Amino acid sequence: MKDNIEKTTIVLFSGELDKAIAAFIIANGAAAFDQEVTLFFTFWGLNALRKDEHVAVKKGFLENMFAKMMPRGANKLGLSKMNFGGMGPKMIKHVMKKHHALSLPELIELAKEQGVKLVACTMTMDLLGLQKEELMEGIEYAGVAAYLGDATDAKVNLFI
Repeated sequence: MKDNIEKTTIVLFSGELDKAIAAFIIANGAAAFDQEVTLFFTFWGLNALRKDEHVAVKKGFLENMFAKMMPRGANKLGLSKMNFGGMGPKMIKHVMKKHHALSLPELIELAKEQGVKLVACTMTMDLLGLQKEELMEGIEYAGVAAYLGDATDAKVNLFI
């Protein structure tokens, strides 16, 4: 890319709905201002990229346990506060719809349309036993070195 383009990087470490929404709102806002944006997903943040449906892949015992315990996709993430056994996410989604705010899946699609680079951390995928087939289409796969390469040139670097 051109050297004069402003860059923003965001690490999404959290697998919580409200934090993922915030990360995507910031990413989409930066992209709307013609910034080059990298959103790097690691640890629990990878759950936002998981496909909603079960994907049959061969896994070991521990990897299967992680897969069963972690939420599958953007629609299944809980809230960081006031989760209330799943009622919190339903309430916030209702309020967002009432105010015509984009849902997390819609924010993800908008980010893709705007050219936000969505990067799944390959080391974390290995640790948690996640495979590419289990994650949504249209994302990239890289390690921390690739993220640091993007972050080095960015004016804004966020960790959520």
